[in-house]
Amino acid sequence: MKPLAYRLRPKHLDDILGQKHLIGPKGFIRRMLDNNKIQSLILYGKPGIGKTTLAEVICNTLNIPHGNFNASTDNKAMLKEHITLAQTHERFILIVDEIHRMKKDIQDYLLGYVETGEIFLIGLTTINPYHSVNPAIRSRCLIFRLNDLSDEDLEMAINKTLNVLNLKITEEAKNYIIRMANGEVRFVINTLEGISFIIESDTITIDDVITVIQKPAIGIDKNEDFYYDALSGLQKSIRGSDVNASLHYLGLLLASEDLLPLIRRLSVIAYEDIGLANPAIGPKVKAACDIALELGMPEARIPLSVIVCDMALSPKSNSALLAIDAAIKDIEEGKSGPLPLHLKNTYSFDPNQTKYLYPHDYPGGWVNQQYLPDILKDASYYEPKTTSKYESALKERYDAINKAKKR
Repeated sequence: MKPLAYRLRPKHLDDILGQKHLIGPKGFIRRMLDNNKIQSLILYGKPGIGKTTLAEVICNTLNIPHGNFNASTDNKAMLKEHITLAQTHERFILIVDEIHRMKKDIQDYLLGYVETGEIFLIGLTTINPYHSVNPAIRSRCLIFRLNDLSDEDLEMAINKTLNVLNLKITEEAKNYIIRMANGEVRFVINTLEGISFIIESDTITIDDVITVIQKPAIGIDKNEDFYYDALSGLQKSIRGSDVNASLHYLGLLLASEDLLPLIRRLSVIAYEDIGLANPAIGPKVKAACDIALELGMPEARIPLSVIVCDMALSPKSNSALLAIDAAIKDIEEGKSGPLPLHLKNTYSFDPNQTKYLYPHDYPGGWVNQQYLPDILKDASYYEPKTTSKYESALKERYDAINKAKKR
C-alpha cells in the first residue's frame, strides 16, 4: 500500500491547502486552467508545501499527458524518452523536480523543445530560481512562489487525515504537531500515520505524538533559501543586539551541521557590524570558529554560542564599512588622479617633487603633508562613531589631526 501522504494528495485545485494567490478565484493558475491554457512555469517554495501536488493537479485538470523528471537523479537518456513521447501528443507537460540541480547540457537540450512549445515545463525547486536556474530556462517560464502554509492550513490537514484514520486528537497534541511541522503538510500526515500504527485508543495524546516525533521538522539545508534566510536573521539579530534572537538563529543553522557558511557569516559580521567599536572581536571570532571546526558537532555549538553572545552584546559600528564604500564610489566615478610626487617610491626627476616627510621623525608621529591626489585632497571618508570607548578614542585623535591640518 502506498504511503498515506501519497493517497491523500489532492486531485483538484479546491483540495489544495493555501496558495490562494495562485489558485483562489483571481489567482493566475486557476484562471489559466479555467481557460484551458498552459504556459511553462517554475514553482518554488519550502519543502512539503505542495509544489509537486500543484503541478500534478495542473496536468490532471487540463487532461494533458505528462512526465516526471528528477534533475538530481535522472539522466539525459531519460529526458530523451520524455521528449520522444511528447512528440506524439499535441500538448505535453514535463514536471522537473529540483530543477536547480539540472546539468547544463540537459538544460541546453531541453531548451529548444520548451521554446517551440513541444514541451511545457513545470520546474519545481526549494531555491529562489532567480539565483539558481539557468537564465535561458528562466526567461521562458513564469515564476511563482508558493507561500508557507499557515497554522490553519496545517490544522485542516490534521482534521482531514484524522477522518481517514478514524481517530481523534487532543488540542495539546494537535498544537504540538503544528508547532513541530515547520509548515510541512507532509510531515503532519506522516506523523499521524506513524501514530496510527502504535496507538492503543481512538484519541491521540501528546505522549503519542512525542513518541513518534523525535526531532522537529527543521527543514534547513545549506542549499535552500531558508538556510540563507536564517543566516540573514542571525546577522540582523546580532546587528540589533538581540542576543536571544541571535541564539535562536544560531540553533537553526547548527541543525544543518554545515559549519562553513555559518563561520564565514560570523567573520563578516565581526567586521561589518561591530568593526571599530570592538576590533578585538575579529580575532576572537576566528579563534572560536577554529575551535568549532576542530571539535565538530555537537560540541561546536559551545564556542559558537559564546562568541555569538559576545557579538550580540558588543557595541556596534559600521563606520569603516561606510568609509571604504565611499572611497570606492569615488574611484568608480573616476574621481582619482596621480599620486602626489613626494609619495612615489622612486625619484621622478620632476622639479616640483618635494621631499617626503617621514612621520616618525616628528613629535607625536605625525606631520602635515598631502597624501591624497590633488582632485581629492579635501575628501573625507571616515566618520567615526562614538558607540564605544575604543572608537571614541580614535575620534579624539582624528579630530586632533584634522584640527592640526587647518593651522
